[in-house]
Amino acid sequence: MTGRVLVVNCGSSSLKYRLVDVAAGEALAWGLAERIGQPEGRLTHARAGAEPDVAEQPLPDHEAALTAALAAFDRTGPALADAGLVAVAHRVVHGGDRFSAPVLVDDDVLRAVRELAALAPLHNPVNAVGIDVARRAFPDLPHVAVFDTAFHATLPAAASTYAVPREWAREHGVRRYGFHGTSHAFVSRGAAELLGRPLEETNTVVLHLGNGASATAVAGGRSVDTSMGMTPLEGLVMGTRSGDVDPALGAHLHRVAGLGPVEVDRALNGAGGMLALAGTNDLREVHRRIADGDDAAVLALDVFCHRVRRYVGAFMAVLGRTDAIAFTGGIGENDAVVRARSLAGLEPLGVRLDDERNAVRAGGARRVSADGSPVAVLVVPTDEELEMARQTVALLAR
Repeated sequence: MTGRVLVVNCGSSSLKYRLVDVAAGEALAWGLAERIGQPEGRLTHARAGAEPDVAEQPLPDHEAALTAALAAFDRTGPALADAGLVAVAHRVVHGGDRFSAPVLVDDDVLRAVRELAALAPLHNPVNAVGIDVARRAFPDLPHVAVFDTAFHATLPAAASTYAVPREWAREHGVRRYGFHGTSHAFVSRGAAELLGRPLEETNTVVLHLGNGASATAVAGGRSVDTSMGMTPLEGLVMGTRSGDVDPALGAHLHRVAGLGPVEVDRALNGAGGMLALAGTNDLREVHRRIADGDDAAVLALDVFCHRVRRYVGAFMAVLGRTDAIAFTGGIGENDAVVRARSLAGLEPLGVRLDDERNAVRAGGARRVSADGSPVAVLVVPTDEELEMARQTVALLAR
């Protein structure tokens, strides 16, 4: 796979981008626009071998942010006109049941992305803005939409179906979709490579642990179960998201506290998780508070790791045979305590961590399980932008 791809990732209040050389598997330049829609925006543009270019400037919306990012390439380099671009790849959070793989963007696809905003109201609209602006900036290049949900299109019906009235699923798309798909795809492939096994013969539980967190059971390169559901709220405890709660919680809070569904939804997504339990959504700060004897922080870490362990055990049962458990994401790659506590007690299932290997901070994919452990425990740094670029080039090569 060859070519250079500009990857655009519009978040709810930020925009990440990267110029990727697919053949080399490396980034030539990258950047982040922050605080979009707030009075003081910031754009940080960086390239290999140079100091980052930081500009404090108003970024009233995502169109302004992407325009500023393109200007940073012209100002600081590398110039995109001379970069040998073959395509622009766009992260789209929700593809619903319409998109099970990356697709070339045309007017119909862009219209569908907007229509699917009902399932991802914070993300799909800004994803569509990014696509629209980039298509105008690069009218002669192919644009490819890569969907977070696409990797999970292989979920069997037993894993994707909620036990709710059928018309909800038929008329309103109520089912489990899963997210973080590009990360789970990249990491499951990296786990198989680290084990020296064909992907089609490798079963892995992938744990993407960061401010957003999800677990996926990957059998032979195919997602067969995942923790997130119709939205990214379901599943593991996250930075500000609660993860699994009793579905009757909303009705209960309406009865006893007069809270409406929108208030409950906002709280579960933005004021739940580690923030609710520990008063911070930064795991590094949680560890500092634990060292200072903060009981709330102790409980927060206990709940976080307990939820991960519960999903690991469940997904090992789903897979039947598990070859590896792969940690990734900011927490999964860097927090040895979380890895150890999330797997504690799973030795009877063949999961044996090596404490010394696990404690070493190192870059790159590595094994942290004990020699002879029936289930390998791995740390595989994720690279969603590289995965998106690879999928884009692969689509264009067909």
